Amino acid sequence: MKETTERLILRKPEKDDFERFFEINNDPQTNLYNPNGPMSLEKATSTFNRMLEHWEQNNFGAWAVSEKENPEKIIGFGGLSYKMYGETEKLNLGYRFAPEAWGKGYATEFSKKTIDFGFSDLNEKEIFGVVRPNNIASIKVLEKAGMEQTGKLNDVPDQPESLVYRIQK
Repeated sequence: MKETTERLILRKPEKDDFERFFEINNDPQTNLYNPNGPMSLEKATSTFNRMLEHWEQNNFGAWAVSEKENPEKIIGFGGLSYKMYGETEKLNLGYRFAPEAWGKGYATEFSKKTIDFGFSDLNEKEIFGVVRPNNIASIKVLEKAGMEQTGKLNDVPDQPESLVYRIQK
């Protein structure tokens, strides 16, 4: 299953993508706002396996993202998946891009496409996103994609609450 935007290719991840997934998620730069820091190999393995399982169970999930100009090189991972917000399961928009893909508008382009996919293809009524309060770049991406802050989530012990964003169809 493949989707495209003006500049990006979004495709279902494969087992062979794990090495790149780990590279991106283990990079300290991509974890500047992650209270847990870079992903360990063990954490990346379980997260990647859950991502593949989500696809198997729901027929959608996080995509492997590449540029149309260089389709062999993955620049990030992200999409829609069911995620627990405290006690409640919500459809969550999430992504992580490699630093070399930053500052090009890819996250906004990706997020708008992902939201459109959720509303059009999945016929969902609302989509959520959760972001650390100091991650100004991601806050701007969610806002440019049409999402609004609707609350906070105490999801990281001994840290400021995350901001919850939502968009409705």
